Amino acid sequence: MNALKVHDKLFKPYLSALQIQEQIKRLADEVNTDYKGKVPLFIAILNGSFMFASDLFKELTIEAEICFIKLASYKGTKSTGQVITSIGLDENLKGRHVILIEDIVDTGKTLDMFLPQLRNQSPASLKIATLLHKPEALKYPLQLHYIGFNVPNKFLLGFGLDYDGLGRNLKEIYQLDE
Repeated sequence: MNALKVHDKLFKPYLSALQIQEQIKRLADEVNTDYKGKVPLFIAILNGSFMFASDLFKELTIEAEICFIKLASYKGTKSTGQVITSIGLDENLKGRHVILIEDIVDTGKTLDMFLPQLRNQSPASLKIATLLHKPEALKYPLQLHYIGFNVPNKFLLGFGLDYDGLGRNLKEIYQLDE
């Protein structure tokens, strides 16, 4: 992995494709154990979680369903502080085991604003799976059930994470070189 430039910023290597896939396999093994005999519904939050959701879903050996919702709060490298919902949730969650899939949890504001909407639909259970978690940045009380990596409070790029639209396609994760 070499450093790369995206728009006007330089990014240095942070997590390799192999490290990411090893953690996804570990998380899938945990989910397979926890949900044996159940059929959970995964809700993947777009745009960032699509690669994580796809790779996690491919590792599952249990029966499961997946749907997608679009929530956004980022513009450039900073959170706007406003959560924008672009695509709504059409699934009935009553009595379902729901696992929310996030690419990254930093302040937690997006989930804090979205979780009450899910809880109001009376799911049997509601858990959160995230590839990346920034514990230093967390400002809202969230219980994260499946965490791939705890990462520093730095801007990250790749594997679904973008900088103004670019970089999502990278197999690795890079960190802003400041």
